[in-house]
Amino acid sequence: MALFRDLGARVLTTARRPAALPDDLFIAADLTTLPGCETVAAAVQDRMGGVDIIVHMLGGSSAPGGGFAALGEAEWQAELALNLLPALRLDRALVPGMVAQGSGVVVHVTSIQALLPLPDATTAYASAKAALSVYSKSLSKEVAPKGVRVVRVAPGWIETEASVRLAERVAADAGTDLDGGRRIIMDSLGGIPLGRPSQPGEVASLIAFLASDRAASITGTEYVIDGGTVPTA
Repeated sequence: MALFRDLGARVLTTARRPAALPDDLFIAADLTTLPGCETVAAAVQDRMGGVDIIVHMLGGSSAPGGGFAALGEAEWQAELALNLLPALRLDRALVPGMVAQGSGVVVHVTSIQALLPLPDATTAYASAKAALSVYSKSLSKEVAPKGVRVVRVAPGWIETEASVRLAERVAADAGTDLDGGRRIIMDSLGGIPLGRPSQPGEVASLIAFLASDRAASITGTEYVIDGGTVPTA
């Protein structure tokens, strides 16, 4: 958000709880629900008159560990409601305006978990993100001839505040320090050749580039930013 604003964009953001600082372009809404998505879409039209760039950042998981057998109907519905349906609903409301104006960029933030799921812990999350990736590819093929670009960004482990707290909990359970907790998490992912998680600013910079005119011929593709976690040929 801050980077886009620094680059001169008007940015409308949303979350379940109000922002810490007053912001007339912030909308409190629960995007896991249809009414929440409708509230945000209406605010985009009312406050901005439309949109040129959509970045779908929402994602996460609250599903329990224990493999597929631990995932009941409620867990599957929750993962889809958080990681797939908000993007579909907001695109359905906002992309037609992009098509009408003949330009626009949609960025779907997926995950390397779609390629490297952890069977004990991320089956539902990874499945939802994989579905988002396929949907994104299909949308890109449909709207590219109409001037709208659709791209995907697939992060690996990003060192957000939440991931630091996770590393602290892992470290405490293992009787080690924060660096040791980070190492345990990286090892669980099969290792990160770069030796560290990605930083939020690095992911934001990639998204900003893909949304810019410098990437005007890029559409329908997925860009992995994971420090080399996903092994490739």
